[in-house]
Amino acid sequence: MTEGNFVDYVKIHVSSGNGGKGSSHLHREKYVAKGGPDGGDGGRGGHVILRGNKNLWTLFHLKFKRHVKAGHGEHGSKQRSTGGDGQDEIIEVPLGTVIRDTETQNILHEITEDGQEIIVAEGGKGGLGNWHFKSSTNQTPRYAQPGIPGEEEDITLELKILADVGLVGFPNAGKSTLLSVITAAKPKIAGYEFTTLKPNLGIVEYRDFKTFVVADIPGIIEGAAEGKGIGHRFLRHIERNSTLLFLIPADAKDIKEQYEILVDELRRYNPELLDKDRLVAISKSDMLDAELKAEMTTQLDRELNAPYIFISSVAQQGLTQLKDKLWEMLNKEEAV
Repeated sequence: MTEGNFVDYVKIHVSSGNGGKGSSHLHREKYVAKGGPDGGDGGRGGHVILRGNKNLWTLFHLKFKRHVKAGHGEHGSKQRSTGGDGQDEIIEVPLGTVIRDTETQNILHEITEDGQEIIVAEGGKGGLGNWHFKSSTNQTPRYAQPGIPGEEEDITLELKILADVGLVGFPNAGKSTLLSVITAAKPKIAGYEFTTLKPNLGIVEYRDFKTFVVADIPGIIEGAAEGKGIGHRFLRHIERNSTLLFLIPADAKDIKEQYEILVDELRRYNPELLDKDRLVAISKSDMLDAELKAEMTTQLDRELNAPYIFISSVAQQGLTQLKDKLWEMLNKEEAV
């Protein structure tokens, strides 16, 4: 899947089917005098249904399908025959999709499980046939109910990627390089800022065939919560991560300052992000000698209010310890 094919935000117009109208037929048959009413009910209109699909990870298939319309219910007929139901329209979406009302932006539903189905536009009910209305005082009703019209809704679908660990950092901090080393993902890597334009997912293989998922989002810059750069568009993808891994390069002028800027951007975007477990990875640490690393360790122990670890993706240093630490943080409740 190329970067251009990753779509995490679409607006669509959905229309459910109208219910079929009931029949006002009167029974007519040879040798049967005054057979009475026998009009059947109308069929239900088709629903528009969203269904979770674990094999999808983007909304690209809906990018050019902005109108979804279900089938109408069929009308009732003679001999109390009920009309057929309208055909449901099923839209498959990736797990982590949030459904909003486009006008009010209120969250209507969330899809988090494979096979989970949500009716976003309910089909109209079919009208009753005239045989329902017969009585001792009205033995030949010549009327029936019309079907109820379907619903029309403008909805917005937002994808929030379901991953265990979210990578957070400034551009060129080494997030994509780390993802390419610890997983089989092949993100774009280059020596300029904002190389990553779309989120990337990778599966980390741990001991005893255990795995966990890591999400890499575009780099965040100061002011991202107000719309600067491109990272703010993708901050929603780390809302569902249980652990946040902050990547800060070892050659940064002030590691503590960069960490605090990143934390502040997350707070301004969504304060609930600060409740997640955090780990700071000092990347590109292969450029540090033992003396400088010891000096930085003393300083970070004193100043940095978060656990940290030195790693180097290129030199393959500290990656096993990083996986161990992340796995421990992801499974701390089970350990307790």
